[in-house]
Amino acid sequence: MKKAKLVFFIIIGAFLAAWAVSPAAAAGVEKRLKLYSSNQVYKAFDQQQVEAFSKATDIEVKVKTASSGSSLYALMGGYCDIASTARAMDRRHHDYGFLQVPFCRDPIAVIVNHNCGVDNLSETQLQDIFSGSVNNWKQVGGPDLEITVIVPSTDTAANKNFRRQVMKDRDIEFDFMAHDSTMAIEAVAHFPCGAVSFISRGAASHEKAVKAVNIDGKSPTDKDYPYFQTFYYVTRAESSDAVKQFLDFTFTDEAQNMIRKNGMIPIER
Repeated sequence: MKKAKLVFFIIIGAFLAAWAVSPAAAAGVEKRLKLYSSNQVYKAFDQQQVEAFSKATDIEVKVKTASSGSSLYALMGGYCDIASTARAMDRRHHDYGFLQVPFCRDPIAVIVNHNCGVDNLSETQLQDIFSGSVNNWKQVGGPDLEITVIVPSTDTAANKNFRRQVMKDRDIEFDFMAHDSTMAIEAVAHFPCGAVSFISRGAASHEKAVKAVNIDGKSPTDKDYPYFQTFYYVTRAESSDAVKQFLDFTFTDEAQNMIRKNGMIPIER
């Protein structure tokens, strides 16, 4: 009798173990994703994307924000399922088994306080401001007001993209540096109205106290605006069904309309 009970419990134990690793159980595990998001991308799009995706699929997404580089390293270290970045990954990462999916073109907006009194700058004036050659708005047609230059950290994609596209790799002279790239928006909004910085157009669109200035007469919403960065999702080449669902959702009409609403341009898959 005791032997019969022992066999019975062994059978039950084997059944429970098999159930624990069955496809149905595995599907339950896939109801959660971990996303490391670039600060710029999160402010511009990911926060809305995650909420809409979870509502549509019932898949919970745990989000942590960091720089683009740190988000990519988190993916490579196995700390997340998806990373969002505001700059392309190195080619060698393709060989390491990672897949990069571009989904949005984002204007690099030059932002000032709404009360600044300047609406347009030439590229030369912009370079002069950020190189320290111009330090008062009256030198570029604005009020007699000292310019306060605020920049995102040199580790951020925002800084790297601006330095490459706008400054042509010239040095930037600044008064204050924001560790988190999106903190530059708050600084410009609440600093004395002479502050200037640069950031994702999509991220800046949520702050009413700042405005994006035109560059050589072109608005960040114009297709021929001169400065753009690309937003990417990076995953492992072999990804779970939940990751694939997240990427698929990014290219739905709902998600692409959110991108347009925030002043950015969706990229077709």
